[in-house]
Amino acid sequence: MIGKICGIGSYVPRKILDNDDLSKFVETNDQWIRERTGVARRHIIEDETTVTMAVEAANRALKDAGVNAIDIDLLIVTTASSNVILPCTACEVQKRIKADHATCFDLNAACTGFLFAYNTAQAYIQTNMYKTVLIIGAETLSELLDWTDRGTCILFGDGAGAVVVRAKEDGFYYGVTHSQGEKGQALTCES
Repeated sequence: MIGKICGIGSYVPRKILDNDDLSKFVETNDQWIRERTGVARRHIIEDETTVTMAVEAANRALKDAGVNAIDIDLLIVTTASSNVILPCTACEVQKRIKADHATCFDLNAACTGFLFAYNTAQAYIQTNMYKTVLIIGAETLSELLDWTDRGTCILFGDGAGAVVVRAKEDGFYYGVTHSQGEKGQALTCES
């Protein structure tokens, strides 16, 4: 048994910060940013939080999949920038979408978080422990950025994406991931 993505959803904040906006408070310009990153604009929270964006993305994924929240067996949120520590972000989402039967936990693996969550979902599905998994990646990195550092502030925005993964068919999924801790200082954020 392997899991198949059967629904997707996303949410981005309304506020848009384009490269020209950035050039007003950090030494950069649109051409410099686009040549190095391909980024033209990013979405930035105003009144949203990691949790509220995750909830919106989750609801959209559930609707797209035609799945009721009560049918979710496992809810994984991957974030490095949640507005809550305890209870975990996944529990806050569970409460708000009423996924009352779901086991919930967060994963913090930064850029690779969604991939680790997907691999985790597949492992649970393959063992027949869970049949329907909701995975959400949500970040509010604008709250953590040094907006005077053009090497990093140009890269990140805020948003959330979600998928519903359901046990669908026979097969095997083998996800391969590796970590390189010695390169961990390339991007840092102290608590």
